[in-house]
Amino acid sequence: MRIKETITKLLKKHKTNDPFVIAAEKNIIVSYADLGDTYGFFTHASRIKFININNKLDDTMQRFVCAHELGHAILHPRANTPFLKKNTFYSIDKIEVEANTFAVELLLPDYEIDNFRDTNMTIKEVAGIYGVPGEVCELKTYIKN
Repeated sequence: MRIKETITKLLKKHKTNDPFVIAAEKNIIVSYADLGDTYGFFTHASRIKFININNKLDDTMQRFVCAHELGHAILHPRANTPFLKKNTFYSIDKIEVEANTFAVELLLPDYEIDNFRDTNMTIKEVAGIYGVPGEVCELKTYIKN
């Protein structure tokens, strides 16, 4: 529940769930480069935090990667995280699962799911609308309002 509480505080403070805006407001530098098959990674040096995103990804995946790496910056600020790759979505490594959970909770807040309450859409379909990959949507903890 710690991640969900962290997200609630972030949403209240920043008044957005846009990971790029939150990163900028937290003075985290977001940079883009051709990272090959690596989606992104978080690092820090001399108290300066960096989120590195593969510039070959589409905008939707860049947003998810930014949210994932923002999760590392907030939840694991002292760690230089391993590279996020496609197979990392299935990682059982604790900090990768936490960063994926953070990204899912940030990009798919409960109030957005509430908008689809009276439809027949699955959580996976709703997640897709908000740029959350189907591989990680089961990490969402939904609390009905």
